[in-house]
Amino acid sequence: MSATLTQLRYLVAVARHGSVTGAARALNISQPSISVAIDAMEKDFGQKLFVRQRGSGVSPTSFGRTVVAKAKQVLAEADELMGLGSRKSAIGGELVLGCFEDLAPYFAPGLIRAFRERHPDVAVVVRDETFETLGRRLGDAAVDLGLTYDLGLPSHFARILLHELRPHALLPAGHALADNSTVSLADLAAYPLITTDQPHSWQHMLDLFRSRGLSPVADSRTSSFELQRSMVANGFGVAVSYTRPHGDRSYDGLPLVCKPLSDPLPMQRIILTYDTQQRVSNAALAFVEIAKDWFSARDIFAS
Repeated sequence: MSATLTQLRYLVAVARHGSVTGAARALNISQPSISVAIDAMEKDFGQKLFVRQRGSGVSPTSFGRTVVAKAKQVLAEADELMGLGSRKSAIGGELVLGCFEDLAPYFAPGLIRAFRERHPDVAVVVRDETFETLGRRLGDAAVDLGLTYDLGLPSHFARILLHELRPHALLPAGHALADNSTVSLADLAAYPLITTDQPHSWQHMLDLFRSRGLSPVADSRTSSFELQRSMVANGFGVAVSYTRPHGDRSYDGLPLVCKPLSDPLPMQRIILTYDTQQRVSNAALAFVEIAKDWFSARDIFAS
């Protein structure tokens, strides 16, 4: 083996971005430079590190995931070594935070700011993910930590609880239920239900109704949480949500009414997660502790 730190950085970048093109763009170097480095390492190891799929980038092989995880460890320790004897933080390297797309705009910027104040030498990358892509990218070592709801994750993933949320009803202004102090799922089942098209999300919402013996009419699914809110605000139906931004207005400026649900429903958990089958970096462990402190000091949504 004659792999250099530069080659290891190329390797990790390809895993991060899922393609040689994306890695080259992020590192501002030529694609052939990365391809040559990957080919050389695969020759040294005697087996493939990535599966190349036409039109859909690359993904690590089982062996490649092991190599990427070890490469990340080596690079983090090299960065820490270079910081010895200087005024730099004892923790360096890169941290990739994958955020479920509904939660990312509300929490990721504040969390990253708090983390950078403590560890300015860590380069933090944040990525929006769906439930499905987040689990896959954590398993592929493309993402170090995931900020998400506790839905659809493999059993061997760690779950660090940050906060719990109660579900609430979303109604358009002037709705027949808008003046009620609380509403029930039975009340909502009489109206068209708007869900998001995230598989684990819409299934979870329907399961809440089914747990009460109800069969709502899921009138439409939207591509995003904000589109769901706008559809409700424009009178196309009602919705159930855990996320509640500051200010009960949709993107197009229409008012929304949020009401507590009277049913005894389970709370939803906001968590940090990672694949326990891979090494967790010092930067990721530090982020976990800062995130726990950050959430405990805030009144999240309107729970």
